[in-house]
Amino acid sequence: MTKKLSILLLYFLIFASAAGAAELFKLDDPGSEDIVNYEKYGRFVDTGTAGYKYVITDADGLSRAAGEGIFPNATSLLKDPEFLNFKNSGKLKGSHWQYINTDAFQANFYKWAVASEDPGTKLYYTAEALEKAGLIKQAVKAYYAILVNFPKAHGLTYWGTPWYIGSVALDKVDYLCRQNPGLGMKLTGASVIVEKSFDNDTKNDVFIVNPGRIVSATKEDFAEPALDVSKLNVIKTVGAGRVKLLEYNNANWQLTVDGKPYVVRGIAYMPNRVGLSPDHGTLNVHKDWMYSDINKNRKIDSPYDSWVDNNRNDRQDKDEPAVGDYKLMKDMGVNTMRLYDHVGLNKQLLKESYENFGFMYLVGDPIGMYAIGSGADWYYGTDYTNPEHIKNMLVRVRQMVEEYKDEPYVLMWVLGNENNYAEPGKAGESSGSGCRAKIQPEAYYKFVNEAAKLIKSLDPQQRPVAVANGDTLFLDICAQNAPDIDVFGANAYRGEQGFGSVWRDVARVYGRPVLITEYGCSAYHPDWTLEQSEQGQARYLQGNWEDIENNFAGHRAGNALGGILFEWVDEWWKANSDLPPKIQQQNKEWYAKRSKMYKKLKPYKHDIVPQFGAPFLDGWSYEEWLGITTQGNGKHSPFERQLRPAYFEFKKMWEKYK
Repeated sequence: MTKKLSILLLYFLIFASAAGAAELFKLDDPGSEDIVNYEKYGRFVDTGTAGYKYVITDADGLSRAAGEGIFPNATSLLKDPEFLNFKNSGKLKGSHWQYINTDAFQANFYKWAVASEDPGTKLYYTAEALEKAGLIKQAVKAYYAILVNFPKAHGLTYWGTPWYIGSVALDKVDYLCRQNPGLGMKLTGASVIVEKSFDNDTKNDVFIVNPGRIVSATKEDFAEPALDVSKLNVIKTVGAGRVKLLEYNNANWQLTVDGKPYVVRGIAYMPNRVGLSPDHGTLNVHKDWMYSDINKNRKIDSPYDSWVDNNRNDRQDKDEPAVGDYKLMKDMGVNTMRLYDHVGLNKQLLKESYENFGFMYLVGDPIGMYAIGSGADWYYGTDYTNPEHIKNMLVRVRQMVEEYKDEPYVLMWVLGNENNYAEPGKAGESSGSGCRAKIQPEAYYKFVNEAAKLIKSLDPQQRPVAVANGDTLFLDICAQNAPDIDVFGANAYRGEQGFGSVWRDVARVYGRPVLITEYGCSAYHPDWTLEQSEQGQARYLQGNWEDIENNFAGHRAGNALGGILFEWVDEWWKANSDLPPKIQQQNKEWYAKRSKMYKKLKPYKHDIVPQFGAPFLDGWSYEEWLGITTQGNGKHSPFERQLRPAYFEFKKMWEKYK
């Protein structure tokens, strides 16, 4: 089996469960060194270049230092009594791909530590099993072993895009050391740059590697003082009104409003009533909630009349008065919301939310995504070389700016939403995105630039213009063809450790500030309790926000402007009517057992079926569970709210900005 096929199979076998329950366990041989002294057992060659490699000169000594399961130690695990017990009792039967994202951490560790697999991949899942079992010190050792020995390892994600294991291992080590300062470890000087990595073709990749060092550290060593950028020279200013984007002479970026630093603490807000669906023609997700007044009290329902079901009994008790989402979000610390499309919005409501709660908005146009605004046929898709499609989209962009340019709540303009992922579907299938940007990247980003120039010619305040990209795919092509874009927006879902190389890559390739235009995590895991799942979501999102903070102006990369959390409340219509055909084909047995579930999907049910592989709680995204609040049992939609732990985690993290 090839490495690429093996990685891909991960996402099709994700639900196969190894025997056993979640538990901590002890290693028979944890190694003789907590921080392995690699210089003692080998030599580093061409560090910081494309020719980097680590040459082992004392394999036995390195094995003893590393401990069982960590390269190059291939023997001590075979003597571990617990491993032999698991093996002889049949607890390690089946493919090693079945031993991922289960709570049988000890079995997962044993299975992967002896798996016949690409060594970088093998070591990654060995490390992940150790991490999930709470053996953090050993997990750090395992992840760092990837950085030293296999920094160029790669596989494929669910979507068939490259997964750079060395880069993720670096981020894991840094994250775990920061989250667990009691370990007394800190990663310094490490860097993995993958040149030509933005095109999905791994054949042309060039890895420039410096594994850095893990050094002893105290808790105080992680309290890195921020640089006071206000004392630096501003070399570039975008904006002629209240909103300005500043670039300092150290290449850091900062957004300001009325002369004060503005951290985008944003959220995607589409609190639509359960039972409606755009797939059935009964819902406009960006518009309908803005006019809903079901109880006919002349107030918009969700923003003003939602109530919190504190005891989760799905009843509005006497001590649970209507409070409204706007008040809840204001209390949480939200200051920004993202509008994916500008057509048909309730401008009076937007004005009220700004005047009464201080909310500002990212106002966007899809520029042809889902065939919106281009006049394209869905199955052919928006064509960025078609003069008629281009004309139609520019007319729409012009309408956006002319209608909203004088509104004080506009923070910036946002073009697109993951258009770079989109390719046309096939007639008779529900696939595709009504857009051809993925197969026309140069033409797409040239159009993005044309739209940006049009916006700047129309907006007297010259507010920043952003593109909402799908992660960093085609980042280099965007940089070459869209010089008039001010902010690189990325919808990024990379894991609880945050966004990894996004900051460094954008700074290196594009020289722009970064706004995470979407990040989030499903609050569902099929093998966990509701409480465990919601706590897992909270931990994940905490790690995401802390990574954003760690890259604000004056910190690390210095180019983070903030992020848009996806999303406020669960949307019950979002589960697909079926799994993609490739999943059915690759995992027929899995699909056969669950096909009946997919036939029962309805927009009025809170479905618990996965849509696609993602680095969430169990390796899948449950699109109907991304909210940090829920709608309870749905019977009191759109009014009922149950606040998940993530709500309170953000409230705590964002308190310092009030």
